[in-house]
Amino acid sequence: MYRVDLNSDLGESFGNYKIGMDDKVIPLIASANVACGYHASDPVVMDKTIKMAKEAGVRVGAHPGFPDLMGFGRRNMNVSPAEAKAYTTYQLGALGAFCKAHGVKMQHVKPHGAMYNMAAKDYKLAMAICEAIKEYDDNLIVMALSGGEMIRAAKDLGLRTALEVFADRAYEEDGSLVDRRKEGAMITDENLAIDRVVRMIKEQKVTAITGKDIPIKADSVCVHGDGEKALAFVAKIRERLAEEGIEICSLDKIV
Repeated sequence: MYRVDLNSDLGESFGNYKIGMDDKVIPLIASANVACGYHASDPVVMDKTIKMAKEAGVRVGAHPGFPDLMGFGRRNMNVSPAEAKAYTTYQLGALGAFCKAHGVKMQHVKPHGAMYNMAAKDYKLAMAICEAIKEYDDNLIVMALSGGEMIRAAKDLGLRTALEVFADRAYEEDGSLVDRRKEGAMITDENLAIDRVVRMIKEQKVTAITGKDIPIKADSVCVHGDGEKALAFVAKIRERLAEEGIEICSLDKIV
């Protein structure tokens, strides 16, 4: 029996600015990565998102990023490992307060955007983030790019890891995600994206942007729900996974 987690990045609205369709996405996923106020979100949004996830029986994870609201955390920042560790601890504490208030146990941590991509290639940065996670709660699962340095750092610290793959992103031969600014970075054909997900789960392979097959392991599939088409895509993935005999369940039942 194949099993996989479906995750989505949520709670990314801020003040009067609404991003995503969290209320519609949450019932379709198993794990929610909730923004912690640095790249997106605010206290009211965090509170509301945790409440919605709890009501839907969806597991909650922290989604810390760089302090870059204007750039939505997608701009690389030159920060020291000590700074990255402090940023992560701060954000875990913020989201953890809302989890505690709602009686919700935090399941995992998935860095956001530039922090995620930089930590996938920079072991020292990845280790600093993982140290913050371990010191905050060593039962947390680290969700990161399959084959990246973040996974290696988490394992070196004895933390549980969940290998994440993306339905709608192209891969380089080294297993990293193709930069969004490059042509072909996003997979726009829904059926092709779903075929790739099924293959990643069952065969542990994906075709890189160069055409070469590379090894990959999928504990969790990231799906985006910010738009009607994206919502339909999540529903379509769920339907296809069921047809393929792949069970959708939360990370703590997989890793």
